[in-house]
Formats: sequence, C-alpha cells, structure tokens
Amino acid sequence: MKTGAWLLALALLLPGILHAEYGDVVINKRSDANGMRPVVFPHWFHRIRFRCKVCHHELGFKMRAGANEVLMTDIIDGKFCGMCHNDTIAWGPERCEICHSAIPGTPAGIQGGAQTSGPGRW
Repeated sequence: MKTGAWLLALALLLPGILHAEYGDVVINKRSDANGMRPVVFPHWFHRIRFRCKVCHHELGFKMRAGANEVLMTDIIDGKFCGMCHNDTIAWGPERCEICHSAIPGTPAGIQGGAQTSGPGRW
C-alpha cells in the first residue's frame, strides 16, 4: 500500500488520534460549545484534486477562511460539503468522526498560518 493511501486509511480508522496538520483549516465556531470535536478540513488534500473554482464558485464557499456560515443541516441538505459528501462521491454526513476529528479545544484557523483565531470564531 502506498504511503498516502496508508495514511488515509489510518486517519479513517483512528479518528481523533491524528491532529490537524500544516495547511489544514480547523473549524470550531460551534463544535466545542456543542460537545463535538472541531472540524479538520484538509484544504490541500482537496486542492490537489480540484481547482479552486469547484468549491469557491460552484459550491458557494467564500475565498476567506472563516467567512462561511456552514451548518450540518446545510451539508445534510446537499449544500457546501454535502454536494460531494453524499455517500456517492465521498462518505456522507452520518460519518461525523471523520470530519469532527480535531482535539477538543483546538483553536479555529489555518494550521501553521497567520490566520489562527481565538476559540469560537469559525
């Protein structure tokens, strides 16, 4: 098994054990307050596969991290992440632990970037 596939398999089997890596976006606007782990969005993992316009034009994401109001109800309704994470293209929203995988209390922001914010912003 190639290293990338092995790491992906490990991340899927052991959610919450791996922490956010450089360039990942941690979304923690409501997660901690609602007893859920913050979301880790692997931006570069998606960026390698898709052009920017796919998410930032066709799916409606604004170009600034933290500027989007994305609720789980939106994702379940097939908006934003739910356009692909629908159990057909990628796993569906019922697999909470895959996305909600950051260590509780992880501050929102871009890991390793200057845009890390205080808790609750994203």
